[in-house]
Amino acid sequence: MSEAVIEKIDNDGMVRLTINRPKALNALNSDVLLALETHLVELEAHPNLRGVLLTGAGEKAFVAGADITEMRDKTPEEARDFASQALRTIKRLETLPVPVVALVNGFCLGGGCELALACDWAVASDNAVFGQPEVLLGVIPGFGGTQRLPRRVGPAMAIDLVTTGRKIDAQEALRIGLVNRVMPQAELEGYVEELTKQLKGNGAQAVRGAKQAVHDGLDQDLDSALALETSLFAFCFAGSEQKEGMSAFVEKRKPNF
Repeated sequence: MSEAVIEKIDNDGMVRLTINRPKALNALNSDVLLALETHLVELEAHPNLRGVLLTGAGEKAFVAGADITEMRDKTPEEARDFASQALRTIKRLETLPVPVVALVNGFCLGGGCELALACDWAVASDNAVFGQPEVLLGVIPGFGGTQRLPRRVGPAMAIDLVTTGRKIDAQEALRIGLVNRVMPQAELEGYVEELTKQLKGNGAQAVRGAKQAVHDGLDQDLDSALALETSLFAFCFAGSEQKEGMSAFVEKRKPNF
């Protein structure tokens, strides 16, 4: 495994992970998945983590899919192991306690789309192309696409995409709710700066609690989810962030979190 397949930049708790195989359109192979999982394990223990940005190197692709060259000759047992490795890694990404944002540039297909779906939201450049084209290769999505995609865009649209294998552009991805924003590629860095400023200006524990409430509440009935929210809301009052935030509001100044 080469650590170079993932580049990591830590800007005072805002961490950018870049999948760095531009000649292969950043395709996911075993080395990439293992390197990504290694970084995610480290981030789980990061004492000052505020957010994670995930992108792909170059202008052509976020991740164009799983590496077909590696998958082509796998046995069913080897395919299961490969999918299990990917699912384990992607689950770690999904369950990080801070906001995780996909910066999608270019192709976001197959495993790349499944990786973006595990992020809390996605921002796409106007040249982005999305799809789950696995059926064109004689297989189905194996990294969570059949499950996370319908939860993001609804079952009818998900079945459309996974059974036709058709590709959609950034504007259609925005329309169906697959991404949150679309902008020219040159403006992505400005968005990163804006998001970094926003997250660093908020209470870190409050941000974590808000994400936990949404994620954990989705798997519960409404009354149980509201009880979870109440507990997390009350927990905020046990720390210093609530006192600083509310004091700053009353005193008409910016909070110092």
